[in-house]
Amino acid sequence: MNEIELLLRSPATLALLVANIAISITAFNNDKFIDQLMFDVGRMRRAKQWYRMVTSGFIHGDPLHLFMNMLALYFMGPYLEYFTTTSGFLIIYFGSLLAGSLWTWMEHFRDMSYRALGASGAISGVTTATAVFAPFVQIMAFFLLPMPLIVFAICYIVWSAWASRSNIRDGIGHGAHLGGALAGIAIVCLFWPDAPRSAFDQFLQMLPTSI
Repeated sequence: MNEIELLLRSPATLALLVANIAISITAFNNDKFIDQLMFDVGRMRRAKQWYRMVTSGFIHGDPLHLFMNMLALYFMGPYLEYFTTTSGFLIIYFGSLLAGSLWTWMEHFRDMSYRALGASGAISGVTTATAVFAPFVQIMAFFLLPMPLIVFAICYIVWSAWASRSNIRDGIGHGAHLGGALAGIAIVCLFWPDAPRSAFDQFLQMLPTSI
């Protein structure tokens, strides 16, 4: 089964792809629409607009931001939905989205001017969750480096943690990435405990045996 066929059998992934693309494209040339949906610490604290923790995950800053997130969702989402069923996939997706928003909230609670947008928290969780189910599938990281998905996931978490702690000002929500990535793993361990055990068993089988 190729990626297109698997996507067509993954209703949640397909719906999220369509929703993210449609809402983001609508928002690209509509500042008022973006203003109503994006993560905004000031408005969340003053007006209790907590819905922004979710709605901010359906808009993106530019076409490249949207493309990169949707490309990851296109490749990872159908496989994760296959492993977990549609309802399980939605739990991981929105659980990771909320975790990324909450991590961002904790990091920037005192900064009333802080604003953010993008589905990166959710996509990070989908990626790390998929890595638990299929740890040694080979991917091309950044379209250049072949590596097992679990290695990419570990490097991604380490980098996000370092960048978040270092408070790097590069326009990337590293805190959201970290919160979402950790949530993806935690949710899988909670609801599908056989998956991390299977991943560990696969790791042991790959170790050289002594003679």
